Amino acid sequence: MGSAAPLEVIRAVPREVAEAFYAAFVTHDAAKIEPFLHDDVEWTITGPVEALRYCGRRCGKAAVFDLFNRLMPQVFDKRRFDSEAMLIDGDRAAILSKLTATKRDDGRVVSYRLAQFARFRDQKVIECRAVIDSFDAVEQLIGHRIDLSQDVASPVLSGDLVAV
Repeated sequence: MGSAAPLEVIRAVPREVAEAFYAAFVTHDAAKIEPFLHDDVEWTITGPVEALRYCGRRCGKAAVFDLFNRLMPQVFDKRRFDSEAMLIDGDRAAILSKLTATKRDDGRVVSYRLAQFARFRDQKVIECRAVIDSFDAVEQLIGHRIDLSQDVASPVLSGDLVAV
């Protein structure tokens, strides 16, 4: 009879640690963020990678640093995050914020909402998932609205359901 895997003990992250992490995060300075990242950190930003190069999944500190030091600066020159709300529960923290940034290629200002969910282990971020308003972000980055008026086969399935 095999032995069961040991249960991971969940330790609450102190509010001060979560707030300090987010204060470092908004700087997008890898040196300030590094002390808060677990060696095995997994960082995911949901969105269309083809249109938003900084979206996708990154594993490990080196990949996260590449995101902050190379990928984000390829798209945005200046970035500012305005936090609207933060919740902390056990080993997890969530923040709702708005990103305002200047596009590197043409200087246009882009602004969209995002929610970020972090999980901490030993007071370091082991997992971070960001959900952005990618439709709005892509429209702003390409500089025009995306035309959704094109006919699609059978646009209405039934009742209030719509095929997209």
